[in-house]
Amino acid sequence: MDIYTIGFTKKNAVTFFGLIKSANISTLIDVRLNNVSQLAGFAKKDDLKYFLKELCNTEYVHAPELAPTKEMLSAYKKGDMPWKTYEDKFLNLMSQRHIERLVKPALLSNGCLLCSEHEPHLCHRRLVVEYLNESSNLDLKVKHLY
Repeated sequence: MDIYTIGFTKKNAVTFFGLIKSANISTLIDVRLNNVSQLAGFAKKDDLKYFLKELCNTEYVHAPELAPTKEMLSAYKKGDMPWKTYEDKFLNLMSQRHIERLVKPALLSNGCLLCSEHEPHLCHRRLVVEYLNESSNLDLKVKHLY
């Protein structure tokens, strides 16, 4: 099953929505903890939902169960928690939440996980896909959109 990931930082709206449209994304799955920040620009929840439907014919779903806790994210962003610790804690959190039971395969099929980080290697969206591949019978083929 194909799944995509994307971060909105370091992209303008033309690039962001162009990537979504060219990949023919069915559903954008917002895995951010805070999807209404003024810093998000065009990627604020209500604006994003509208633009996705109008420009790309893509549905929008917010999935906070696929986001880290506020405390965990804050500690990492402030530099109080190294990436490896953050990664371990987030993987444990997903296991405790049993996200493999919560996320329906139909939602993921040709879906795209959205977060703010430009690149996936230090972003929890990559960890969500890896966790689901290891904890379910899904065979997710991931492509990161830049």
